[in-house]
Amino acid sequence: EHRRDSREHMVQESWQDRELGTCPRESPSFHRRFTTLTITREPLSKHGATDGTSQGCASASSGAATATTALFEPSGDGKTPQVVVLVGAPGMGKTTMVRKVMVEWREGTLHTQFDFVFCIDCKAVILPMEASVADLFSQCCPGLRVPAGKILNDQKKILLIFDGFEALGFSLVQPEAELSSDPREVKPLELTLMSLLKKTVLPEASLLITMRPTALGSLRQCLKGEHYVEILGFSAARREEYFHRYFENPSKADMAFRFARGNEILYSLCVIPVMSWTICTALEQELCGKKNLLECSKATTGMMMFYLSQLLKHRDRDNPQVLQQFLLQLCSLAAEGIWKHKVLFEEKEIKDYGLDQSGLLPFFLNERIPREGEDHGNVYAFTHLHLQEFFAAMFYVLEDDGEMVSSLGKLEKDVNKLLESYNKSRKDLNVTVQFLFGLVSQKSIEYMDKTIGCRISPRAREELLEWLQERHRGLSHPGQALKVSEMDTFHFLFEMNEKNFTQSALGHFTDLDLKDTRLTLYDQMALSFCIQHWAGLGCVSLQGCSFHWQDPEAKLDASVPCALVLRRQEELPCPIHPLCRALRHRDSALQVLRLQWCRLSESCYAELAALLAEHPGLACLELGDSSLGDSGVRLLCEGLQTPGCRLRILR
Repeated sequence: EHRRDSREHMVQESWQDRELGTCPRESPSFHRRFTTLTITREPLSKHGATDGTSQGCASASSGAATATTALFEPSGDGKTPQVVVLVGAPGMGKTTMVRKVMVEWREGTLHTQFDFVFCIDCKAVILPMEASVADLFSQCCPGLRVPAGKILNDQKKILLIFDGFEALGFSLVQPEAELSSDPREVKPLELTLMSLLKKTVLPEASLLITMRPTALGSLRQCLKGEHYVEILGFSAARREEYFHRYFENPSKADMAFRFARGNEILYSLCVIPVMSWTICTALEQELCGKKNLLECSKATTGMMMFYLSQLLKHRDRDNPQVLQQFLLQLCSLAAEGIWKHKVLFEEKEIKDYGLDQSGLLPFFLNERIPREGEDHGNVYAFTHLHLQEFFAAMFYVLEDDGEMVSSLGKLEKDVNKLLESYNKSRKDLNVTVQFLFGLVSQKSIEYMDKTIGCRISPRAREELLEWLQERHRGLSHPGQALKVSEMDTFHFLFEMNEKNFTQSALGHFTDLDLKDTRLTLYDQMALSFCIQHWAGLGCVSLQGCSFHWQDPEAKLDASVPCALVLRRQEELPCPIHPLCRALRHRDSALQVLRLQWCRLSESCYAELAALLAEHPGLACLELGDSSLGDSGVRLLCEGLQTPGCRLRILR
């Protein structure tokens, strides 16, 4: 009874402390939203070499296996580890895993493993300069009803958690002779902590330490027999599960996930749990008061800026110059790497760029500690390649104070060189160019200034506009209509999301011509946005294109009732609904629509019939090699018979 009471109280204390640092929507629905994370575990020796029993990937499951059993799973020799170090980049879910352990303990699922779990949030708690182990326990739970001394008598049933260990900032080099063996002995805090790590005190208790990869080096020198567990984030299946857990409305969850799944950049970034939260939060704001995401204004750059603002929420607010200079140097490193196809950076490069700042570096780069036998030093990599590409784009538009330029490497801020290289051969620069368009929108400039404190220069806008116009003029044959035939152009313009810029970019062109393109929901939204602001568009030709609202590779979840699956499929709009809706805009000059070899479904002909009935200028419709069928003919005839139909040619 005592244990149950203290369990309730300690979890409540931990919960209240951690509320201060969590996302506002997370805590009330933590149980509902917790989604399985993929982890990899590797027992390591004191010097960082594997002992030959690497256990590969596993899942920290929310189902039958608990998060605690996943973390403390016995190794190949059958022994349960006493010390587990949970490693992960910021936003990967370390604190979430700790909270899951606390919840499991509160619910009694860990009674065979641990009677007492003490959690110290190193990022938030204020610890005394001197303390005993018993004092630390009391600090965790001020209202503990069982005396700390009584708890210490059964060490095997104790789990002590240090969440965000690197935040303590202590030196881990302490004289062995001064370490304590008595849990009630008061010593300087560094010595008490070292005594716990070195197992001179409470040698049979279990430890769970969470930290970022950049802080691992010194910790490894003072641990023995520890197991390292790294959080790899969400698997493909868990990304979709998280979206459904986040949104209470199933159809909104479906719509939001289709939006993210159709955008390769966003979907790839969803492997990072906090990025999935960022995207869901942004899309939830878009869906508030709307039935769908067809008018979504949150492009990929907007999501990335929101993510960046969350990372930097409470850092260097009083000294924006420090953050501005750090970001300038970080962006220079990112751009240099993108140009050289380089994703790993040596420690010397980090120092040369002035990035060796412990308060900022871990939020952007992961450190890889070399194993025994490797002759190079520590190397660093951005948390995700798309984050490196985002910062590479920022390099070209982030304003500096002139005197910093010489220290930022030899790469020139030449936007035209970047664009021409992309045009000629460097198609791997696509994502960087897309972010470049997004960053120079007026909304982005204002957001970066007010929310993050960074100044974005608008000078690149004219260069981007001129490049787009010249690019497609060069692709059009002399004497023929000027046409846009590259899908990435629509992505770039949708990323900027500005009506006037889009009108200027497309104003000289009259034809849209795409061939053999698989159009996801995100593609269709980009296309629709541009068509609505393309006053001179007279001919749309989509040859061999397919329209997708669902991922054809997605596996059907056997746990979802068939009736619910059918209902969700019935709720999906017609595949060409966004296109037809855009073509009906008030200023449309459309005269010719070609949808050849597009494998249109029956519902598509209802949309085309409505377009025939309402569009005053549409004179030619071509549906070559289409599975029209009798029902499709009847639907088209309904449109042809309406007084508003002006069609002259049907092929």
